[in-house]
Amino acid sequence: MNQEKETHKPHQHAGRSSERLLNKEIILKELDIFPGAVILDAGCGNGYMSKEFSRMQKNSGKIFALDPDKNAIEILRQETPGTNITPILGDVTKTTDLQDSSIDLIYLSTVFHGFSRSQIDGFNKEVKRILKPKGILAIVEIKKEPTPFGPPLEIRFSPQELNEIIPLSPKKTVEVGQFFYLQLFENK
Repeated sequence: MNQEKETHKPHQHAGRSSERLLNKEIILKELDIFPGAVILDAGCGNGYMSKEFSRMQKNSGKIFALDPDKNAIEILRQETPGTNITPILGDVTKTTDLQDSSIDLIYLSTVFHGFSRSQIDGFNKEVKRILKPKGILAIVEIKKEPTPFGPPLEIRFSPQELNEIIPLSPKKTVEVGQFFYLQLFENK
């Protein structure tokens, strides 16, 4: 693994700028969110997908919106009182306060490519700890091909590379925008 991948910061990503480029309808259809589901929106940024999940669930279930950006979490906290969204300051590459086997769906969008090798190891460990049996991990990433924005190609992951790195059962890959794909995994 090259040195750049090791030192790349997790929040130097397309994040907020990618929101308008993602096809949320396809993502939401593929996630197949059910009423009462417990969802973790890891690296939630401004929480736009947490709000979509909440709308789909009609305020049933529970959505944990996790991000290491204190300002983003504080703003989301102010925007979502009385909803099923719980903003949490934290990092999914480290142990969180979430309970073992408590999450039905973990959603991570345009963040994974910024993880170092040790962060990937921490992410895999935390995902295995908090995801329920048969729970789903959904990773949205920028395609590993030239795009008009985004991180250097050498730190991006193809769906095949994700399948080799993530210790869950790969389910399917879906295009979710001109420059993005969604990779779904199931906990064994």
